[in-house]
Order: sequence, then structure tokens, then C-alpha cells
Amino acid sequence: MSFAGPKEIIAEGDTVVLYLTPALMHTIEAVPQIRNKKNEMIEYVFQTSFGALKVRELVGVRYGSRVQLTKGWAHVLQPNPELWTQTLPHRTQILYTPDISMILYQLEVRPGSIVIESGTGSGSLSHYFLRAIRPSGHLHTFDFHEERVAKAREEFVAHGLGDNVTVRQRDICERGFGDELNGIADAVFLDLPAPQLAVPYAAKALKNEGKPPPN
Repeated sequence: MSFAGPKEIIAEGDTVVLYLTPALMHTIEAVPQIRNKKNEMIEYVFQTSFGALKVRELVGVRYGSRVQLTKGWAHVLQPNPELWTQTLPHRTQILYTPDISMILYQLEVRPGSIVIESGTGSGSLSHYFLRAIRPSGHLHTFDFHEERVAKAREEFVAHGLGDNVTVRQRDICERGFGDELNGIADAVFLDLPAPQLAVPYAAKALKNEGKPPPN
């Protein structure tokens, strides 16, 4: 649950950024054991270009500390959307911080906002949306790909963000967002091959169908 708010000490199960150089970072889960290809539980030893790390030794360490590797050292950082974007597993092409900053600004996303996103992809933009809308907002994010939806849902829960996001598998261009989301959204973001097909559904989802309120 290391995305949900500032922390001082690494707890078991936290997502941790292992910082080696500005161009070389890894995201790992602070757990003592992992399952190997033979489905056996073994000690989690993470290999880097600066040597190996016994991951169980991270539990109880202060975020920001320098940790010893077998051939050097690294720093352990609490993740944020910027670091996650640089280290996440790519399931699709992703947006990066400069473009995301403009998107958040143009959509006027803020704490308490209801945001609809399609598609979820690798979840890079989703994490920025969630930081901007928490603690009282909600993100409804959609992807047509079943495996990507399952993986994104798993990551949001592991990162302590599950209460503020709903992940759905759906072809938005054909089926829209669903009647239950009509008229609730403060912002809709479409990252799709043919976004024009989803624009009518986006208009329905926006509060007052996206029209300015009457004077």
C-alpha cells in the first residue's frame, strides 16, 4: 500500500522503487519469498546490474535509505506516479509525465472529481488521475482486453488505490460506458484507436452532457 499516502518505513508487501541511476530503476514488491517456475516458494533475490538484493532485508528499512547490493548499492524510494511511469511493466504504449501534466490541467481534474478513462492500458495515466482525485473522487477506467483489465485491477489493489477506482472490460466504441455512468463525470479521457466513435458516449457520461451550466 505504498501509493496511498506518505510512509516512512517499508512494510512487507509494499511496492518499492529500487533506484540505481536516473536511467536505471526497478519496481519490486517487498516480500520475502516468490514462486518460481516450478511453483515452489523460494527466497526472493532480485538481480540488478550492481549485484543482488535479498528483498526480505528491505522490510523495516526507512524509505530513502541506501541499501547494499553485492556489487554496489541502491536507494529505496516510495513510489509515486512519476516513478511508476518510468518503471511499470509495459502492456501497451504509455503516456509520460509532460503530456500527462497537460491532460490533467486541461481536464481540470481535482480532489473529488469523477473521471472516466478509456483505455486503461498499462495504467500510467490512471495513477496520475488517482493521485489528483483522491481521497473523495473516483476513476472509472475501461479496457477491451481481459488480461489487461485483470492486471490493472490487481495493481490498483496492491498499491492501496482500489477504493477509488473501478476497472471494467468493455468495448466502449460499440457499447459505451453504461447507463449507470450517464451524467456523472467531471471529465472523460479517450485514448483509443478511433476515439471519434466514443465521443457520443462521452457526451452522455459528462455532467450536463458537457455543456456549460446556465447562468
